[in-house]
Amino acid sequence: MDGPVVKAASQALEARNVDLILPYVPKEGEGEVTSAFEKVIQVREGGAVAREVADLYFFETVVRVHRAGEGAPFTGLKPAGLDVGPVVPVAEQAIESGSPDALLNLLSDLVRDEVGRRFEHMLHLKAHAGESVGHAREYVKAMLGLQVFSHGLYESLQADAHSGHHGHE
Repeated sequence: MDGPVVKAASQALEARNVDLILPYVPKEGEGEVTSAFEKVIQVREGGAVAREVADLYFFETVVRVHRAGEGAPFTGLKPAGLDVGPVVPVAEQAIESGSPDALLNLLSDLVRDEVGRRFEHMLHLKAHAGESVGHAREYVKAMLGLQVFSHGLYESLQADAHSGHHGHE
């Protein structure tokens, strides 16, 4: 469990300050998170096992409320060290450095490479589309796939910053 929401929840517990986690949950979830926080702070005094169980309860509560605010289901806490791909670490580095340049370069390269790959594949199939219905069908599948992929990218770019789902617990 090493995502930003769990990290913030852990920091809130260590500092005994619920305000450190509240920005990660929607306003309508503040009451539930604050109530859980107050209980967990008390239970943590009961020893190592109580502290571990209480912390886990708090992490699950916070992530569940956070995910609900995104309109996404809570699918459990994820173990630390999961491979999130190249984008999240570069985005985190951009936030830390105050410069989006590396992130912009990475995303531009990824989009350029993938669109190019799909386009070349579609062109190859188009060149053979007249040979048979099967070949034409493969071309149409690739052509429509490129259009749907491109539209999906466009929709993602037009969406609110926190709409949809992601795995950053």
